Amino acid sequence: MTPSPFRQSRPAARALACGVAFALAASALSGCAGYKMPAFLKVRPGSSTGKARLPGERIPVLSASDRLEVNAALKGIGFQIPAAQPVPSWPQPGGVPESVVGHAAVARDFQIAWRKDIGLGGGPKGQITAQPIVADGRLYVMDAQATVSALDPATGREVWKAVLGERKGPDRDAYGGGLAFHEGKLYVTSGYRFVAALDAKSGAVMWRRKVDTPIHSAPGVLDGRLYATDVDDELLTFDSVTGAPGWTYQALQENARMLAASSVAVNGDVVVAPFASGELTALNTANGSELWSYVLSLTNRNNALSEIRDIAGRPVIYRGDVLAGSHSGVFAAVDLRSGQPRWSLPITSISSPWPAGDVVYITDVNGQVICVSREAGQVYWITDLNKGLKEKQRQNYSGPVLASDRLVVVSEKGELKALDPRTGALTTTLNLRVKKGSTLSPTPAEGMLYVVAESGTLLAIR
Repeated sequence: MTPSPFRQSRPAARALACGVAFALAASALSGCAGYKMPAFLKVRPGSSTGKARLPGERIPVLSASDRLEVNAALKGIGFQIPAAQPVPSWPQPGGVPESVVGHAAVARDFQIAWRKDIGLGGGPKGQITAQPIVADGRLYVMDAQATVSALDPATGREVWKAVLGERKGPDRDAYGGGLAFHEGKLYVTSGYRFVAALDAKSGAVMWRRKVDTPIHSAPGVLDGRLYATDVDDELLTFDSVTGAPGWTYQALQENARMLAASSVAVNGDVVVAPFASGELTALNTANGSELWSYVLSLTNRNNALSEIRDIAGRPVIYRGDVLAGSHSGVFAAVDLRSGQPRWSLPITSISSPWPAGDVVYITDVNGQVICVSREAGQVYWITDLNKGLKEKQRQNYSGPVLASDRLVVVSEKGELKALDPRTGALTTTLNLRVKKGSTLSPTPAEGMLYVVAESGTLLAIR
């Protein structure tokens, strides 16, 4: 396959990353006990202000052009969002293969209907990475050790349970994986190095395929093919009926990645896969041939963490565009057919975007919820949910989900916050009262919002 031109600058980027990391490490030493600051860095004795001794104007050498700001020209201008519609099912991560819902008519009362323990929560031996899914009148969840449960979505009553994790040898502790439903089968991927299909009604294993490396992503299923990405950034495919392996695609491998179960988006004969390298790659569904590859990467000299390029949130295909954001600080709309970016913004995100009508919503790693013009990439509003808080009080947020005229996000400390989708004003906060909050976007279906907490508690918001 023809290599992407974006890949040619990787050595230089790595060299820059090493330099930034070294500088940050040196800076951090200045706060360590016993460390003596070199004389040339000290303020001149007798100077209480700490001002520089040399005269002249100081001009910053690092550009501030990558700051995200509200577009003043959009002040007072409204936008269209679709009316709320019932969501009878949520069969795959992101809802449907294209990961598009729009506006869900769920959780109108915004109150907790029920809660249930689903098994082992996140900790040293595992992490809950599977978003709940809903299909054929059942709610499916997976705990941190690959125990899958089918529940009644109205009450939380357990229908069946399947223990799939095999804690042996190198797979004693495993991370990653997720769930998907398609044509009566529940598909499971796992960090325990397997892909499986279960009978959705009984939980019986229909087939199970061992793989060489842990599966990082949740599965995506369409037209007889299952897609999943392993921790080595290789996209694997399987026959969804038999489990037989199909074509594979190897992206650039990365040692550093986010602990999240992203998944592919599929539209017709095109599958769009996100990778830890920051590559957003479109492939032909029939044979895996590369159609285009665009890298969501922006090295920031102020932040060595920008070298973690992972696209941890699911890409979304909406009206001919692929919408995706990376941990490296790029959120972009890319043309599905050509791979050319229509616009990009300096947003660092590990959550999936949510397009709705004229706009697309996204949450960044600093707790900001952002509303962007879908056509032009201009910012309507920004709401900082951590504004004015001390460092220990600040939270990370997952989502958003547009539900019954509320833009909903969930925090790592267990708070569900609702914003006005047109203005960004915070309207409601619901305390979930869990030991650990959630790092997964809520699932809207069957009139509810389902939230799985890292403590192993599943909550239904009516």
